[in-house]
Amino acid sequence: MKTSAIYSRVSSVGDRQNTKRQVIDLTSYASKNDFQVMKVFEEHISGAKKNKERVVLEDCLTYCFDNHIDCLLVSELSRLGRDAWELDKNIARCRDAHLDIYFQKENLHLFMADGQINPYAKIMTAVLGTVAQMEREAIYFRLKSGRDIYKANGGTFGRPSGTTKNAEKYKQQYPALIEKLTERKSHLEAGIRDKDDSLRAISAGFEVSIPTIKQIIDVCGLK
Repeated sequence: MKTSAIYSRVSSVGDRQNTKRQVIDLTSYASKNDFQVMKVFEEHISGAKKNKERVVLEDCLTYCFDNHIDCLLVSELSRLGRDAWELDKNIARCRDAHLDIYFQKENLHLFMADGQINPYAKIMTAVLGTVAQMEREAIYFRLKSGRDIYKANGGTFGRPSGTTKNAEKYKQQYPALIEKLTERKSHLEAGIRDKDDSLRAISAGFEVSIPTIKQIIDVCGLK
């Protein structure tokens, strides 16, 4: 039985979307095709983000490489990325490490059964990756057009006046977190790389969501 890992992703960072369906479908595929699922990775982030910003994806690939996993199971190509260039980098890393990828929607393997690179994979991933990026850009264009029309007609965006917390309120509510973020800022400015400074580690340590931490960083000038 070959080993596998599941990577699932949705764009929403809230509860509006979840990865449950992807995980169920991929787990079912693994069971029917004699793959032992060693670990499941679930990420809530836009597929348009740079690879270095996608912490869970990086953890997933590192896990697969370090543990010599046979195959990475992904629901569809766009789950691995919606930026064609970043997607190509991910596929190249897996190819060089001889980590097979199976894209369920496209029914496409990076490697064939004999271990040779799938000759169709390069073409298909390049074409479908570009289509995914174009789709994302088209969605952005439509949303921006709608927002511009709404704003031109007197519409406003954002929370109602008085509902956004100011820096002082954040300092009162999260004093220890503010201290840590201030330390993180000093480390970044000094070029110090500390794994405890990652937003994921800070979120886990202080039990505060990453979106809230990002909001605090913006409002308190701690970038």
